[in-house]
Amino acid sequence: MEAEEAYRSRERTVLVVIVVLASVAVSSLLVAFSYYCYIRNKVSKRLKDRQRDDNEGKGGFQNLQVAAEKGLQVFTFKQLHSATAGFSKSNVVGHGGFGLVYRGVLNDGRKVAIKLMDQAGKQGEDEFQVEVELLGRLHSPYLLALVGYCSDNNHKLLVYEFMANGGLQEHLYPVSSTSSISLKLDWETRLRIALEAAKGLEYLHEHVSPPVIHRDFKSSNILLDKNFHAKVSDFGLAKLGSEKAGGYVSTRVLGTQGYVAPEYALTGHLTTKSDVYSYGIVLLELLTGRVPVDMKRPPGEGVLVSWALPRLTDRDKVVEIMDPALQGQYSLKEVIQVAAIAVMCVQPEADYRPLMADVVQSLVPLVKAYRSSSKVGSCSSFQVKSPTTHDFGKASV
Repeated sequence: MEAEEAYRSRERTVLVVIVVLASVAVSSLLVAFSYYCYIRNKVSKRLKDRQRDDNEGKGGFQNLQVAAEKGLQVFTFKQLHSATAGFSKSNVVGHGGFGLVYRGVLNDGRKVAIKLMDQAGKQGEDEFQVEVELLGRLHSPYLLALVGYCSDNNHKLLVYEFMANGGLQEHLYPVSSTSSISLKLDWETRLRIALEAAKGLEYLHEHVSPPVIHRDFKSSNILLDKNFHAKVSDFGLAKLGSEKAGGYVSTRVLGTQGYVAPEYALTGHLTTKSDVYSYGIVLLELLTGRVPVDMKRPPGEGVLVSWALPRLTDRDKVVEIMDPALQGQYSLKEVIQVAAIAVMCVQPEADYRPLMADVVQSLVPLVKAYRSSSKVGSCSSFQVKSPTTHDFGKASV
């Protein structure tokens, strides 16, 4: 009996040891599995963050491919060096965020504008890639055409069609004290520029899928040819928008002070309506001849949109904000209609802003009127009601 009891005691002991070892093994496996999941999630998060940053830098165009059949010409640095007389200072026609812009003449006699990238690092590389890939597949008479590019070692250059009259900004705010340049922007010319710039944005928003959001629409990015026809330029910050109706994409807040839509500045939520706001600011510039932000002006006049809005909705005060360079040579009725469009575009709530297609439809009759004749007129009544697309349509008739 004692031997049997001792055997059973040893059996119980062995069983306890086995259970303890099994528990330890299971616990170890659980710990190991938990650690594996932790590491995997951490690595996955880092990869997603890196991919998101890459996509952000490229503006969402990483899947676009530029091929020879797109019509883009690949230049050597030597060719462009020769076209600009060695990048002579006398050929500098502008300076943007990308770098200096030179006037050039290609071997076949074509006049071109050549951007030489001077922004080192990832941001400059990404902007270069976005411009090449985007403009390689988009074609509209209201967008600046990309002729070709050069990516020769450390040299990054973009070659565009030449726009003889430069940017809208330099004509609205000429550096020279003489008014000869700004007088070219008469009321009729300003209306046509507003329409053609609107058509450029309409193409990006309505005729491309997914839509393209410019993200840096401003007067200096509206270029004028020898006949003062306008084209939208500078797509380095452009980004693909959401394909969902009313959708948005989240992104870093980039752009130029005074032109950035308030909801985008606050949340980073980017939509086509963000471009509509920027367009509204440009309309205000065309009306007033004032820059979007100028804190050297008297108190209350430093921010264009807040100063102009109360006056735009009052037919007696709207004349007070008009650009003195126009010398009163405009139709009051047309000014009131354009003012109504501007009011809609710069609404703080994005949903209240019109589509660019609505803006185009409202401006077309005004521009067509000048093809026959233009009479200075007046409007018997002017009232901007709660901003809706329906009211917007009424304001334009």
